Amino acid sequence: MGEGNRSSARWWTLTLVAMAQLLVVLDGTIVNIALPSADADLGLGETNRHWVITAYLLTFGGLLLIGGRVSSAIGHRRAFVIGLVGFAVPSLIGGLAWSAEILIAARALQGAFAALLAPAALSLLSVAFTDPRERGRAFGVFAAVGAAGSAIGLLLGGALTDFASWRWCLYINVPIAVLVAIGATMIPRIPAVKLTGRLDVFGALLSAGGIAAIVIGISQLDSPNTSVPLVASLIAGGLVLLVGFVFVERAAADPILPLTIIKNSARAGSFISITLMFLAMFGFYLFMSYYMQSELHYSPLNAGLVLLIHAVAALVGSMVIAGRLLGRVSPATLVVTGLLAAAAGLTFLTFLDAQSTHVLLIYLVPAMILTGLGMGLVITPTASTATEGVAIHDIGAASATYNASQQLGAAIGVALLNTVAVISSNAYQTTSAAGDAAAAIHGYTTALAISVGILVAAAILAGILLRRKAHTPEGHAVAETEPHPLNEMNMVRLPPA
Repeated sequence: MGEGNRSSARWWTLTLVAMAQLLVVLDGTIVNIALPSADADLGLGETNRHWVITAYLLTFGGLLLIGGRVSSAIGHRRAFVIGLVGFAVPSLIGGLAWSAEILIAARALQGAFAALLAPAALSLLSVAFTDPRERGRAFGVFAAVGAAGSAIGLLLGGALTDFASWRWCLYINVPIAVLVAIGATMIPRIPAVKLTGRLDVFGALLSAGGIAAIVIGISQLDSPNTSVPLVASLIAGGLVLLVGFVFVERAAADPILPLTIIKNSARAGSFISITLMFLAMFGFYLFMSYYMQSELHYSPLNAGLVLLIHAVAALVGSMVIAGRLLGRVSPATLVVTGLLAAAAGLTFLTFLDAQSTHVLLIYLVPAMILTGLGMGLVITPTASTATEGVAIHDIGAASATYNASQQLGAAIGVALLNTVAVISSNAYQTTSAAGDAAAAIHGYTTALAISVGILVAAAILAGILLRRKAHTPEGHAVAETEPHPLNEMNMVRLPPA
């Protein structure tokens, strides 16, 4: 195949990967803005409403590591197609949901298939683009979709809820997933990686169980019947399971998370940075959705249009700024700047109260611009660094770990910050006899203030850890101009009919 055809194959891969990434990220937030309508229809309740979001994020994050290893074992292109088709089925079920339980179960099943789809997509992209300049542009596009996709989900969710029904926030996935799956048959095949031992099912169960226990424990804190011993047991048990997971991975012949991936400080810095960024930002999406609709009385569509500012800023941050600068300035510079910009954006919102005026121009617009730019600046370099210099048989695991970091941060963020908001709101209303609106806003601003502190701490850690260049697990630096062996071996050959 000529160079032109190889280039076309790479950019076709990018197009499909970007669409799949949009599908996965968009579904993390598209129901946020439709949640009040779904709540009214199905009776979710204040303490259970976040499970429509958390169920998706929890199964997504909890199963990503095994998804990455399965993707390598069966071939990334095949895993990509299976993930897409599997994602479409629970989307249809969720749209047809007749009870809160069915909706939450469908969202959990969506997350399970997304756990196979996401690492397969990032692996395909990492294998296709190895030239430093093309890699920067490709990962800029990938990051733009990841950074803007959450806000686009809120806009699309608002439009669908206003003009159709909240159920279309789930139905819309079906045609997109099917079309991308058909297009994926044109992606050049990447051979499966032969496992040298049994699939690490025990490690997968330990990681998924540990993450689930921690998130469920945190989410129980705002329950009116909270049991402190139960919460403490869940969180402590989750930590014990994760410690056990580390020991199991050290001994496994084919671990779902080779520890050499996270021992490198640059990659570890990328994982930590993206985890804490998503932890802070998913609480932001939830609170802004409810604040604009419940307190400012915006329609779902108008609330989505405000969040479109965030999406556009994310596109600028990832494609125009980070995509062009990646490789010219250090990843640490981009990531630290992005985290601090997002922290500054959330700081604006901490000054909101029930008497605030000119909210759109004084508070919301600056916050949307800064948080959007911040996300774009963080996702591009962290996605590239997380997979750069990784041995070919571990690239699926590295991709899965990066995606797992995002979803773990998002799941914990929604559960933790929603808990903080509810507790703070109730305490404020009890001690000051404030009205419902003032108490709710106080809860939002308290949780957002904690998010600011988390982002600042993340910036400090990123500045320390990302100063080193990523290396291969064997310790040999990978030259940025060195072509990836699969780029020549597989990306130049169309699959047999």
